[in-house]
Amino acid sequence: MSNASSPAPDNQPPSGPIAASPLTRAVLEIDEYSATLGWDQPARLFALVDTAQLRSQEPGLAAQLGLDEGDAAAPLTPIEQDEIPAGTPLDEFLGTIAWPDAVVGCALTVERLMLPPSAEASVPDGLDEAALTTWVASHPDRQEVRMTVAVLRDGARESALRLREKDSPNEVLTGGGLVPGLAEALAATFED
Repeated sequence: MSNASSPAPDNQPPSGPIAASPLTRAVLEIDEYSATLGWDQPARLFALVDTAQLRSQEPGLAAQLGLDEGDAAAPLTPIEQDEIPAGTPLDEFLGTIAWPDAVVGCALTVERLMLPPSAEASVPDGLDEAALTTWVASHPDRQEVRMTVAVLRDGARESALRLREKDSPNEVLTGGGLVPGLAEALAATFED
């Protein structure tokens, strides 16, 4: 855990919808933290650690993060990692990660442009990645989206999607299968 910053500075749960699972709560906490930073941000990587274990094994870090023993803190604590190197493709970067045993999961927040399914049929054939990116960026139906995807070592997955045009905690879509490719890439960081 390289950077001791936690998305919840006052250990308050996200003000958005109440989440049923600890992983959903962690994803929404990261989404809300990212929302406070605004748009046009770089990708951010988070380690997910068991809060009770963090308190007992790293009391100094837990105190620094505001995770007091008496608090009814969330079961998972997201800890932001060092910045992803600029210019490094995300898939290459993820391939270099090896998590210590104390990390029970990880999450990534990334912004992307998306097209509605109706527009995908009009993508010109033969575009390389750079040309496709340019084409999508100039498409009138494009939408900016922030994706927060998390996985646990046990295989659990969760995602939160926030559209820039509907930038509100009440408009965040959650679900385990929303961004399967990114979830697979994150899960691979736990493989030996």
